[in-house]
Amino acid sequence: APAAPASPALAETRTAASGARMALPVDGKVVRPFQKGKTDGIDISAAAGSPVRAAAARTVAAITRDTDQVPILVIRHTGNLLSVYAGIDDIKVAKGDSVSRGQEIAKVRAADPAFLHFQVREGTLSVDPMTYLN
Repeated sequence: APAAPASPALAETRTAASGARMALPVDGKVVRPFQKGKTDGIDISAAAGSPVRAAAARTVAAITRDTDQVPILVIRHTGNLLSVYAGIDDIKVAKGDSVSRGQEIAKVRAADPAFLHFQVREGTLSVDPMTYLN
């Protein structure tokens, strides 16, 4: 079987002046890519306690928990766009808060392995976040 391609190290090539619509929410490598119909987002490896940043500016739409009681944070952006952050702890914002691109909103949750699950939704449809990060 062919070897799996290396995960992109997006944090190593991003700059503050990047023209991408969204910023990488955590420094790390994509360890699980988006697969239409199988995943709703991407997983980015990061050390527990690493800062999680808003990928783009706007308003915190929701803070909830999954069935395992792990926090999930949702930010509403212009153009009916949502960004979703899971695998987090130590949330630094509240529902209704305005956030700026790059603002710390949480920390990566301690897990084995530790990672951030990141989704982008156009309305209710999950789309590949990489199209917004590249």
